[in-house]
Amino acid sequence: MAIVQSGASRWWNRGAIALVLALLFVMMIPLLWIGATAFKARSDATTVPPTVFFKPEITPFIKLFTSRVQQRGEMDKAAYEKAPWWEKQVMDGGDRFIRDEHGSIESSGYVSRFLNSIVIAVTSTFLAVALGTITAYGFSRFKMPGEDDWLFFILSTRMLPPVVVAIPMFLMYRAVGLVDTHIGLIILYTAFNLSFSVWLMKGFIDEIPKEYEEAALVDGYTRMEAFFKIVLPQAVTGIAATSVFCFITAWNEYAFALMMTNKIAQTTPPYIPSQLGSGLTDWTVIAAGSLLFLIPVALFTFFLRDHLLRGVTFGAIRR
Repeated sequence: MAIVQSGASRWWNRGAIALVLALLFVMMIPLLWIGATAFKARSDATTVPPTVFFKPEITPFIKLFTSRVQQRGEMDKAAYEKAPWWEKQVMDGGDRFIRDEHGSIESSGYVSRFLNSIVIAVTSTFLAVALGTITAYGFSRFKMPGEDDWLFFILSTRMLPPVVVAIPMFLMYRAVGLVDTHIGLIILYTAFNLSFSVWLMKGFIDEIPKEYEEAALVDGYTRMEAFFKIVLPQAVTGIAATSVFCFITAWNEYAFALMMTNKIAQTTPPYIPSQLGSGLTDWTVIAAGSLLFLIPVALFTFFLRDHLLRGVTFGAIRR
């Protein structure tokens, strides 16, 4: 027999959907504003009231990937006529490119910082999730003296704001030669995410019945073979959810990246605010860098969205 939905229930559902859509729109406003600013002319980015309708252009992205200075004096008309269209757009805004001794335009360094972010975030996420999964498996399957105390000690590392220990960490890193190195940030981010990984993965592994492993051990599997062939495939949902959170944390981290790096291992977050431009702040370039910076983490979360939803909502496996 079909269940007829009452009028009050239908209006309640419609109101809930409208509220969710309204909240989604409010939360998307900053992203929409960054995306719009990234395609605005510099003069349109600071108008009061704000410019909503404008002619899109890619000049901010050209500036983002190139080094430039403010044009002083009269513009060289011959050089302007010979310049390609994308260089003319920059020159029209009052800037000129910086060229090396061979006449090639110098890059701004954004690409190298972007690659640093990818290498450091991916590597630290892999290490944090791998070490956290193994540690969580040990706490979940084996009994040890002071287990609760050890788990609390691991959790306590998340209680102190990281910026509080930034200066001692900088002094220690300087003493051992890890300042402005990739391995230094990788170790730092791995240690910072490890406690979160252990606690989150322990919850998922606790949901996996021990009988699966016991059956595998009876069939002749070793403990490690049972872990890799039985437990890991069952815990893939938790691993994916943990990876997303660890990657976002490492990808967006700003304070340590600002203090511990200068040029070689500098990541994108501290580099983007440095692109202020000449004269007034060029918000279009900062918005362009921020927009590109959002893409990898958005894609990573999108591809793991099914695992993330199941992992956060339900856990790994229910008995």
